[in-house]
Amino acid sequence: MELTTDQIIFWEWGVVRITATLVYTWVVIIILASGSWMISRKLQSDVQMNRWQNFLEVLVTMIKDQIREASRQNPNHYLPFIGTLFLFILALNVIDIFPGITAPTTSLSTTAALASCVFIAVPIFGIARQGAKEYFAHYMRPSPIMLPFNIIGELSRTIALAIRLFGNMMSGSLIVAILLSLAPLFFPVLVQAFGLLIGVIQAYVFSILALVYIASGQRAHEMDERVNQQK
Repeated sequence: MELTTDQIIFWEWGVVRITATLVYTWVVIIILASGSWMISRKLQSDVQMNRWQNFLEVLVTMIKDQIREASRQNPNHYLPFIGTLFLFILALNVIDIFPGITAPTTSLSTTAALASCVFIAVPIFGIARQGAKEYFAHYMRPSPIMLPFNIIGELSRTIALAIRLFGNMMSGSLIVAILLSLAPLFFPVLVQAFGLLIGVIQAYVFSILALVYIASGQRAHEMDERVNQQK
């Protein structure tokens, strides 16, 4: 059992490699995109809706509630990004319940890409709400000397986010591999349930941390504005 999808190479030509990381990630993207299209193509506003639309509405409501509780702000502002991030990571984490498939999030390149999305999203949300000039001015408060420290803080936070997800998924895969090697006939069901639980928890933690980073950045800017207005 491979612990990371980077170890599985489907095709190689020179320095170009198509690994399981790419293949499984695109499989998840296609499944999520196709499923979303099939569920949402015949949306109904009356009481007699199909069960898939009902499931989708319950899921969206749950995500909105979690966003509202974590950010104390309007969840509609963050729902498209955070909701997509959660569902995508969740699908990447739990795809290894199928025999012979390893979760793409056991690859550091995958978790680094996801963390980079959060790193880019933080200023995008901030600029959309406050404008570029006011947002970037925050990095030089209370003194321009704070600019490099604030930039280092943003980068280190992104690296920690990527390594946290990678480490947790890698350790989970390692535990599953050890248990299956010790007792392959007795523990498969329990091991798969354990892996599924880890995948759900890590998707939730990553999404909540991303939300906290985005929301806290906007709150910091708002606090600076209030201080300046009081002066």
